[in-house]
Amino acid sequence: MTNQTNQLIAALKHCLKAKGISYRHLAEQLQLSEASVKRIFAKHSFTLNRLEQICRVLDISLYELAKMSSLAKDSLPRQLSPAQEQALADDPILLTYLYLLLNGWQPAKINSRYQLDELKSTRLLAALDRLKLIELQPYNKVRLLVARDLQWRPNGPVRRRYEQQVKMMFIDDSFTAPGHLLRLETAELSSASVSILQRRLTQLSEHFAELAELDLATESTDKKGVGLLVALRPWVFDMVLAQTAKS
Repeated sequence: MTNQTNQLIAALKHCLKAKGISYRHLAEQLQLSEASVKRIFAKHSFTLNRLEQICRVLDISLYELAKMSSLAKDSLPRQLSPAQEQALADDPILLTYLYLLLNGWQPAKINSRYQLDELKSTRLLAALDRLKLIELQPYNKVRLLVARDLQWRPNGPVRRRYEQQVKMMFIDDSFTAPGHLLRLETAELSSASVSILQRRLTQLSEHFAELAELDLATESTDKKGVGLLVALRPWVFDMVLAQTAKS
């Protein structure tokens, strides 16, 4: 089994997981038994016709699947060096340009949307190339050298500069508009339960990244920027006691 085949099957599994399609549901759509579908995935015994059928269930093309497989997470670094992060933290425009590239924007579209002239755009692309974040190819074509779901260093330059700003954006938001969601749950949990929650929140973040990768093929007119803030911390519910002490 070649590495390319493994990446293709991995991308297919990521798509199924991201869209919440189980082997049972896929089997129903393909008019096969669940055991047959599991066997196909286990043995990687996909015919071209079968791949096309599964792609139709996922509402993607074979080309899009192949493109996703070439962006396999384990093939590109997900964390930058301190020097790379510092350069981005020092230049908000450069950081924004990289963010858009990571989200599937082409340089021509970025320039048009943000009214950047070709010289400014070329300078930004050249700076990203020098930082080894992209490979700048002829005619300003770009090949990413880092994973699309970058993980910023916990106490790195980017977080130090922008994390408080991001937190304030969430705090100031009333979360009443359509598409907004805010939930606060409090309880006393065991250490084992806290570990389970931490693992599931990590899985949620990974699921978010998988959906973003799937939607790279979607037209930008059908997409909007979405922020997901995941938080878990020790909590002491002492507001009632504080109010009692005042009375």
